[in-house]
Amino acid sequence: MSLAPVQIFQDQATEERAENARLSSFIGAIAVGDLVKSTLGPKGMDKILQSATTGEILVTNDGATILKSIALDNAAAKVLVNISKVQDDEVGDGTTSVCVLAAELLREAERLVNQRIHPQTIIEGYRIASQAAYDTLEASAIDHSLDKALFRQDLINIAKTTLSSKVLSQDKEYFSELAVDAVLRLKGSTNLENIQIIKKPGGKLMDSYLDEGFILDKKIGVNCPKRIENAKILIANTPMDTDKIKIFGARVRVDSTGKLADLERAERDKMKAKEPRTVLGGGCSEMLMSKAVDEIATKIAGKQAIAAESFAKALRQMPTILADNAGFDSSELVAQLRAAQYKGDATAGLDMVNGEVANVRELGITESFKLKKQVLLSASEAAEMILRVDDIIRCAPRQRQG
Repeated sequence: MSLAPVQIFQDQATEERAENARLSSFIGAIAVGDLVKSTLGPKGMDKILQSATTGEILVTNDGATILKSIALDNAAAKVLVNISKVQDDEVGDGTTSVCVLAAELLREAERLVNQRIHPQTIIEGYRIASQAAYDTLEASAIDHSLDKALFRQDLINIAKTTLSSKVLSQDKEYFSELAVDAVLRLKGSTNLENIQIIKKPGGKLMDSYLDEGFILDKKIGVNCPKRIENAKILIANTPMDTDKIKIFGARVRVDSTGKLADLERAERDKMKAKEPRTVLGGGCSEMLMSKAVDEIATKIAGKQAIAAESFAKALRQMPTILADNAGFDSSELVAQLRAAQYKGDATAGLDMVNGEVANVRELGITESFKLKKQVLLSASEAAEMILRVDDIIRCAPRQRQG
């Protein structure tokens, strides 16, 4: 005697189980990755976003802007959007890279799941690979923070690399200098609110400038004197309100003002800690990590080795996408890059101007270590999280009253 299935959910609530849930997650995440991967790199394409309500048009190739502007109904796709937002908040760059790498890891995972390799086995292999990749990335990082001239050049190279894929790419030399000068004036502070940006309509991009003083963009009030001789001016670099700590979403209780001062000091110390290390861009770091993962995969006894190899393959997709977006032969270029790195040339990367493998350190194609670290760790964690899913439950929509 067979019992009828018991309905435990409300009407209109839906559930996807096992293979269906996993397939839904893979499809959603990979679709989001495919959506933004054509914007990756200095030769990335743009997207037109049109508002459904106002009809406003926005042309952009910024991953975070694209992802937060589109309405998604897939849970796994929303995870990728969230990690892109975290990347934007924590680092300010690499929003497309983190999304694309996570999608490529899941593309490889889907292939392995179809070969009847259990998701937990894939996750174990990915964790081993992620650690090996991170160790290699950290070993390749260079710190020039003690040499002011070299450190400034590092910052300019990072700014140039970042601006290469933005609207300012034609004027990246000028704006890189401007941005670095502005940041260095903060003298170690990471509070970008101290850099005031005043926008004026008209003119061209190159009319932008960094002023030596403080600009107050105000008009003199009605019936106020237009000119004052021997005026007394107060200059203050401290807030006018009483000492207080601002922590959103939490409550802090202390039993003395001394402990409050300690908390504020700890917050300031945390902010001062820029991350001065740099790594190489142009697909160099990804290929370096891929090589390290391939080497460790040969020492793993078990199916985890197959997952580690897939992790390395996903890393190699980053330079492949860079070359594809620039209109070059990615198969040829990435094969040359891989051969160069396996021969021991750790500075080999892709020159997207000439379409060849070159020394990216000499070209100044530099990226922040913190950026690459965040991309690697966030993409790996997101892929693992989505891989673990075997059930998706959608609640019934709330009924409108009346």
